[in-house]
Amino acid sequence: MFDLGWTELLVIGIVALIVVGPKDLPVLFRNIGRWVGKARGMAREFSRAMHDAADEAGVSDIQKGLKTATNPVGSAMDSVKKAASDLTKDLDPTKFDPDSETGKLAAQRAEDTKKIQAATARAAAERKAKEAADALAKADEAEAALTTPDSETKT
Repeated sequence: MFDLGWTELLVIGIVALIVVGPKDLPVLFRNIGRWVGKARGMAREFSRAMHDAADEAGVSDIQKGLKTATNPVGSAMDSVKKAASDLTKDLDPTKFDPDSETGKLAAQRAEDTKKIQAATARAAAERKAKEAADALAKADEAEAALTTPDSETKT
C-alpha cells in the first residue's frame, strides 16, 4: 500500500521530533500505534465477514465448478492424485498380521526393497569411486606432462 523506506521514515521522525517535541513524541507514537492497530483489526474483521458471507453464498462451490470447466484435465488429475494419496495411506504394510500369508509377503517385499536400495546405493558409490579414480589418473598424467622437460618429450 504505502512504500516507505528507511530514509522516508527517518525524515518523518525528524519532522515529528521538531514539530511535536521530545516530551510528547512517545505519546504521539503510542496513539498512532493504537490507531493503526484498530484499523488493522477492523480490516481483519471486514475481511473475515466477507469470507464468511462468500462461504455461505456458495462462492467456493462456484469457484470449483469454474475451475473444473476451464481446466478439466487439471481437475481430473487433482482428483486422481487425491485418490492415490488416500489409497497409499490405506495400504500400510505394517497393518498386516505378520503370521498371515499377506503379512509374510509384505515383509518379504519390504526386505527386497531394502536390498534393492542398498544395491543401488552401492553401485552409485562404486561408479563415483571409478569416476574419481579416472579423474585422479588424468590429473597425474597432466602433472607428469607438465613436469617433463621439453627435450624428453621431443625424443
